Amino acid sequence: MALEPDDSPGFLLWHATLRWQRGIAAALAPLDLTHPQFVLLAGLWWLGREGGRPNQLELAQYTGTDVKTASQVLRRLEAKEFLTRQVDEADTRMKRLAITERGVEVAVRAVEVVERADAEFFAAAPDLAAVLAVLRPLAKRYSAQPN
Repeated sequence: MALEPDDSPGFLLWHATLRWQRGIAAALAPLDLTHPQFVLLAGLWWLGREGGRPNQLELAQYTGTDVKTASQVLRRLEAKEFLTRQVDEADTRMKRLAITERGVEVAVRAVEVVERADAEFFAAAPDLAAVLAVLRPLAKRYSAQPN
């Protein structure tokens, strides 16, 4: 049985995601951040607040980002002086990450901007609690998948 597009949860989710991503990209543009840069910078800031100094692989896994993509994006963030990457003393193949003061400032502002953009986007949802109840198990299922 062929479904109509408006009856396909995957099709609707795809289009909602595209709309959401455009809104996030527009919100982050004044901060000179792309969405992937925001995800990794915010992830590093969140982990750093708990005293962590993750390596690139740990941050990629935490954020659900492809490892190779994360490495490229982290190089750009390092060039903007938002973070430092240092060779891990225990494993020279790994790079330990630390967010800089400038990176913290930008991360805090970016999280605020993204939260506002999220609030505007999800204001169209009649029951945000129901949306979150659907998204949480789906996100957990995704995060269990290997990168």
